[in-house]
Amino acid sequence: MRVVRWPGALLTFVAMSALAGMLVAVAVTPGVAVAGETTSGAVSFFEDLPSYLDIQTPQQVSSVYATKGGQQVKIASFYAENRTNVASSAMAKSLKQAAIDTEDPRFYDEGGIDVVGTLRGAAATVVGGDVQGGSSITQQYVKNVLVQQCEELTGKNAADTEKKIAACYQDAAGVTPQRKLQEMRYAIAVNKKYSKDQILTGYLNLVGLGGRVYGAEAGAEYYFGVHAKDLSLVQSATLVAILNNPSNLRIDQPSDADNGTANGYAATKDRRDYVLQRMYVHHDITRAQLDAAKATPVTPKITATANGCSSAATGYDAGYFCDYVRDQVLQDPAFGKSAAERIATLDTKGLEIHTSLDLDLQAQAQTALSTYVPATMAGVDVGGSNVTVEPGTGRILSMVQNTAYTQGDNAAAGSTAVNYSADSGYGNSGGFQTGSTYKVFTLAEWLATGHTLSESVSTSEHTFENAEFTNSCQNVSGGTWPVSNAESVPASMTVQAATSESINTAYAQMGKQLDLCKIAQLAQSMGIHPASGGSLSQVPSSILGVNDLSPIDLAEAYAGFANSGVVCTPTAIDSVTESDGTKITPSPSSCTQGVSSDVAGTVDYALQGVLTGAGTAASANPGDSVPKFAKTGTTDGDVQNWLVASTTKYTNATWIGNVQGGVSLANWPFLQGTTGYSAKFGVGKSMMSYLDQTVGGGALPAPDQAMIGQASHASAQSSAQSTGTDQSTQSQQRSPQQQQSPQKQQGKQKGK
Repeated sequence: MRVVRWPGALLTFVAMSALAGMLVAVAVTPGVAVAGETTSGAVSFFEDLPSYLDIQTPQQVSSVYATKGGQQVKIASFYAENRTNVASSAMAKSLKQAAIDTEDPRFYDEGGIDVVGTLRGAAATVVGGDVQGGSSITQQYVKNVLVQQCEELTGKNAADTEKKIAACYQDAAGVTPQRKLQEMRYAIAVNKKYSKDQILTGYLNLVGLGGRVYGAEAGAEYYFGVHAKDLSLVQSATLVAILNNPSNLRIDQPSDADNGTANGYAATKDRRDYVLQRMYVHHDITRAQLDAAKATPVTPKITATANGCSSAATGYDAGYFCDYVRDQVLQDPAFGKSAAERIATLDTKGLEIHTSLDLDLQAQAQTALSTYVPATMAGVDVGGSNVTVEPGTGRILSMVQNTAYTQGDNAAAGSTAVNYSADSGYGNSGGFQTGSTYKVFTLAEWLATGHTLSESVSTSEHTFENAEFTNSCQNVSGGTWPVSNAESVPASMTVQAATSESINTAYAQMGKQLDLCKIAQLAQSMGIHPASGGSLSQVPSSILGVNDLSPIDLAEAYAGFANSGVVCTPTAIDSVTESDGTKITPSPSSCTQGVSSDVAGTVDYALQGVLTGAGTAASANPGDSVPKFAKTGTTDGDVQNWLVASTTKYTNATWIGNVQGGVSLANWPFLQGTTGYSAKFGVGKSMMSYLDQTVGGGALPAPDQAMIGQASHASAQSSAQSTGTDQSTQSQQRSPQQQQSPQKQQGKQKGK
């Protein structure tokens, strides 16, 4: 014999019965106010329940956009729930009628609650101990709103968040008389505040339709590949069928034994036909329509909305850039105080994120890199990346690498989730040694301390005592530092010639006359930092590029030199708008004066020589009239290889080398007949040719004539011929054609 808990159950029944008169009145006359209907204790108790329900914009899909052909193109989506809010006019009439006829036929006449179902539920509660009974569409809407609010809760950590959400779920959807009463109270208040059309539209935008699919628009697109306004009668009935039991009636699991293709999605079809029958009973479709619809099989056309950066990768080779955008959002306090809040903002607020990415340039960059660097290579963990930034703004215009983007941990050969272009905080790359591209900071410090490009420095010393160097920040004495060059050079050279030809021993001699600490500080002022964090190395060998840096970081610094010494931190986001129109202002790029404009202009002047004559990147020069400068970098054995080039409008950085390991790439065959050393010239030339035509560049910052020195009458492009010393060494220097000869690449040392 079942023991009935009379006191609690009876109290609920009595309370609901006492409310019955009022509820009937509300059901018949929606405009009747709750207050003053009766003075019974039950009604007073009911009236004391909270009535204000804060209905906010539900979770929606955030979208990432880039520019293609001057137009904004969607490249990726992020969501916790795949939902796109649409207006009532964007929903098929058949969908709205199917929902009403099936879920709440008295919807337009009642005052927000289903009185008959409520009284039936009260009686069932008394005799059976469970809260039962049907709910109106308004009540279901209220419950969905409350559940939505639960899903947006965050805690101190994952466990705390889960605990908060679970407790909230119990309050919002738990099976208790108290919750049912609160739901009713909210429903009556909602019915008074909003129109029936607003309530129905809100409900159809909120409902779950299986998995992460929520709302009419996402459901229509996912299950049938159409917009909600274009749903057919059969499709509308199918969606309304699914919302009755999304877990069991979803039609995206064809192998399901109980409800799959083998039995024609039998469970869903039964419920769909029931929906159609209700529409016929309520005279919203004809008998002929009913028969034809019931005879139509369930035929889904699954059209998934990719979550994350996979769609950017497959459609636009922009997976790594997309990942950079996501990391920028998750690290920017503008999107939330905590990491959990920022994730929630990205996954639920329906952001429109407009980025700096130029998809036409992105395609060109991917083609240029893939033409010379394969995704995989036997015997070496090969990597390559190319990134373009805009001087003066820090905007990232393109970002590609030789591998395929993947979001998974178990990546197949030729694919990875690691973004080679970025720091550890933006893609988990630890960076790579930069070789002679780092010499630019020694050059800048050389000029800033009163030295000139025309000064002659010795190149003959090859073993340096560390004690010969000055470091005002740390002790670097003790031991020796062996330094060699790629080829034989004269006993001395001008700094201009040593820069154009990237002579290691000359730069070591320059370093002896400077403060290593000051060189590191200047590099930092230009935005340079180790890709994995920490402090820059300040030992003598750091002059030749032993710090592990990311391509985006190096591009940032060189863009600063092109921008009169003003360096701007990289950014991938131009603007952000929430689904309700609210603007989010991302933390802007930070622009600071890293070096004086005179130093920057003279550095640019000196680095123009790298692209001409005996310059190390002469073979990459596209030969057009756009003013530009560049610097190469190569580590011992050509393990890592770099080329950075810049105009006033773009800075492009290429890295090609070992992701892991130390395989010498000096003579390692790459695509197009190049080697691991020379491939960068092919990539760089392709990119400079395209960028010069599409982006261009103006006059470079003017050099300081005093910093040029005695060679001020000569241009950087002809610096190698401007002095007797340089002229006497021309026969010993490589021509642009010789630079690509594998025989001439043997024995290259760190710094070239």
